[in-house]
Amino acid sequence: MKQARLLGASLLFNIVFYVVTTAWSLFGYTCLMASHPDRLILFGRSWARVVIRALHLICGIRVRISGLEHIPQGGPALIASVHQSAFDTAIWMLLPRPAYVLKKELLRVPLFGALMRPSGMIVVDRRAGARAIRDLMRDGKRARDDGRQVVIFPEGTRAQPGAPHVIQPGVAALAAAMGVPVIPVATNSGEHWGRNSFLKMPGVIQIIVGPPLPLHLSRAELVQAIQNAWRELEGKLGEPVDNAVGDVVAEFVSRAREPV
Repeated sequence: MKQARLLGASLLFNIVFYVVTTAWSLFGYTCLMASHPDRLILFGRSWARVVIRALHLICGIRVRISGLEHIPQGGPALIASVHQSAFDTAIWMLLPRPAYVLKKELLRVPLFGALMRPSGMIVVDRRAGARAIRDLMRDGKRARDDGRQVVIFPEGTRAQPGAPHVIQPGVAALAAAMGVPVIPVATNSGEHWGRNSFLKMPGVIQIIVGPPLPLHLSRAELVQAIQNAWRELEGKLGEPVDNAVGDVVAEFVSRAREPV
């Protein structure tokens, strides 16, 4: 019976997720046709809130976020997060002006992919070699000057919970170009919404935001600092979770109330 409920909840959520994503993508095209690409961020934010709400109501997955004080409420930021789940691509849409660093292949996703560039996301062609790094640095500067909160998953792809972290060099180039501190983030999202997993496991997704890392580190020093910060933050993921999850999420959402 318990397994049947889990299967049923997961099936329902997956249906809701794809329907909502398709509908919001179509809404996004109305912004482009009306020459209002700036409103794509508003649509993305509402999409994220619906997805997170559906996870709670359908799958019994709550969200606990700590360390939000380390993220500036206004102006540019560079967030370097562990990446375990598709959930990680939703939660940061709640920032005031997010800009994800994403691989070029995602532009091929029907409907959704064509909205990435107009919404200000930073697209990286991983096969372009040195040119990809130059483009990343150029677009990072533009995002900083536009007051965007840049979110990068330095491992380049989703990893299994507990797997060793392999950080790609792009994060160091991006940090140097933007000239803002890197803010490390750890999560256990993959334990509840696994990579390529149909099942959504009930419980609490924890997100821990660490203090900004020092500026002007060398590439090797920054990579090591991110790895050290992630290990320290991951050590706190097993700590007891209180029941004030909804209040913490509301605090996160309140940071997105600045006008776009």
